[in-house]
Amino acid sequence: MAVTFEHAELENGLTIISETDPSAHTSACGFFVRTGARDEAPAQMGVSHFLEHMMFKGTNRRSADDVNREFDEIGASYNAYTSSEITCFYASVLPEYFSKATDILADILRPAIRQEDFDAEKGVILEEIAMYKDNPFWVLYEETIARHYGAHRMAHRVLGFDETVTDLKRDEMQAYFDNRYSADNTIVALAGRVDFEAATKQITQLCAGWKRTNVEREYDALSIDDEAFVMRDEKVNRAYLLGLAEAPPADDDRRYAAAMLGKVLGDSDNSRLYWSLIETGLADEAQAAYDPHDKVGDYYVYASCRPDRVDEVWEIVERELRSLVDSLEESDLEKMRNKIATGVTLAGERPGGRMQRLGRTWAYLNKHTSLDEELKAINAVTLSDMRAVYEAFPFAPMTFGKLLPG
Repeated sequence: MAVTFEHAELENGLTIISETDPSAHTSACGFFVRTGARDEAPAQMGVSHFLEHMMFKGTNRRSADDVNREFDEIGASYNAYTSSEITCFYASVLPEYFSKATDILADILRPAIRQEDFDAEKGVILEEIAMYKDNPFWVLYEETIARHYGAHRMAHRVLGFDETVTDLKRDEMQAYFDNRYSADNTIVALAGRVDFEAATKQITQLCAGWKRTNVEREYDALSIDDEAFVMRDEKVNRAYLLGLAEAPPADDDRRYAAAMLGKVLGDSDNSRLYWSLIETGLADEAQAAYDPHDKVGDYYVYASCRPDRVDEVWEIVERELRSLVDSLEESDLEKMRNKIATGVTLAGERPGGRMQRLGRTWAYLNKHTSLDEELKAINAVTLSDMRAVYEAFPFAPMTFGKLLPG
């Protein structure tokens, strides 16, 4: 049977959307909140990610143990994540446990935020920040993002800093939650074998009391200039190189051409950077990709190599960037078109993947785009489209960072 899109909106503004498939063997539910690091005050950086943790620490109906035990009892595949723009809580289950999974998810979206849990979890967050400080790529990436976006809120770090997390107060978290985790800033995405009418009725009962706050995202002006910087770390013995440049935003029709251009340049295999840097043994990692965001976007170009090869490796990266458009051939388009279409289709074969695509697309575009419509848009990309997006976003100006051994 065909997949059917269904949509409802509660009086308080909460959106419920579904790609219903009666032939599916599982059901998936995800609560997508349009909030993340870019929506935080600088002094409270990291509060969205911290809140994600607090959702699993218990509610007025369930303890933390109850939440984990009840998810396990129904065999749920569940998790959560926080990005710069979205915080998501989701579960995939057998259809007979869908109602239970929805109940648990809706409940944890109204956490108790107890002071003792807040204090204990703060230590967990600080340990997570410390762990990422041992990841050279992540250290370089966060610094490059911060320099690239400057005063723009996309420069905010998802984990925050030691000092912002340490100084954060429980009541500050509660105020942020009350404002941004509102009904009208939340999307519930469903997929698979779902009784949409019954699900909507249940979600209405669970969430009708959620408040509408009319919260909106602030959009800063973006100003990017060429910048190069060097970081050093005595614990590092490789060289890490990362460049960031402006690209089309998530709601730009050129996003498909931009994605293909990024893959031609730096896909994990059979790309320009793969053949010029990996296959030749000059670098052990080399990749590039397009990353769309709300009203902004970026390309990133990354490589790691021996410290004595830094200049040679980046000269080759710059050479590939300069020659990218002139080197494009129909075969490049066909390969990348098929690769992206395959990835999108594979992600959409399971209700869990379909739910994620559905929720994220609505969060960014505020509309439904079916899998067939997305595949049609991918297959419609031409070489002229790829050349045009390069001319509009020519990987310049670029923020270029190096992390080298101390």
